[in-house]
Amino acid sequence: MSAMSRAIRALGGGAASRRNLSVAASKEAPALAAAGLVAGRKAGRRDPGEDGSRVQWVFLGCPGVGKGTYAGRLSRLLGVPHVATGDLVRDALASQDPLSKQLAEIVNHGKLVSDEIIINLLSKRLEEGEEKGELGFILDGFPRTIRQAEILEGVTDIDLVINLKLREEALLAKCIGRRKCSQCGGNFNVASIDIEGVNGGPRMYMPPLLPPPQCESKLITRADDTEEVVKERLRVYHDLCEPVEDFYRARGKLLEFNLPGGIPESWPKLLQALNIEDPDNKRSAAA
Repeated sequence: MSAMSRAIRALGGGAASRRNLSVAASKEAPALAAAGLVAGRKAGRRDPGEDGSRVQWVFLGCPGVGKGTYAGRLSRLLGVPHVATGDLVRDALASQDPLSKQLAEIVNHGKLVSDEIIINLLSKRLEEGEEKGELGFILDGFPRTIRQAEILEGVTDIDLVINLKLREEALLAKCIGRRKCSQCGGNFNVASIDIEGVNGGPRMYMPPLLPPPQCESKLITRADDTEEVVKERLRVYHDLCEPVEDFYRARGKLLEFNLPGGIPESWPKLLQALNIEDPDNKRSAAA
């Protein structure tokens, strides 16, 4: 088990472990440095163009805002792994593991999965990545509490925290409109979002992402994508996760990014905010 995995797993080790988080983190730090997992500097943001594999970023944002979409795109562009705790939970739900029934009960009622479960899943994923020789990461869905943020800061250097924001009425429509093809696994969205601008600002338009004809009859809806459950998830997020935004804001690591619309409009502006160039975008513009 890697030093980072051991330290993160200590988070879920009960009251005794929680009382000694700072001690555990300080003990793990030398091992992490020796393993090349801690950045050489604490202040400032790394330029991903220098060495994309050294990127260590976190994505924050309400459920359904698009963390997985944009983190996944950046992961492919920069060549670093995208580690999404939501995907880890969904994989566990689909497995035959005894944990899947417990997870289904939690997720289907809009509750947050416990620290212990998330930490065990994340620790396992980090160990698998270490065995493959992965360097750097883009975390999506972790940390989500101050306690998690503190232990993460103690064992590795987070360069940048990208906080995606979207108006709540658009979030609701996006979540309720999500669909998945039960055969090919493709993700789609049937919602057509067209919202008046605020204080004279531009309208927000997000066109639907419709399935191809062969998938239309095979679409399924996630059990937790109902208006009642989505509103509960948003309430829980605001209560528990907004202090994490303040945690990183106070450290000068938080980038607030208001999504202006769908992917075609938002992706180039996000890259501009991150000072990253996408060769595919350039080729499209030149064509």
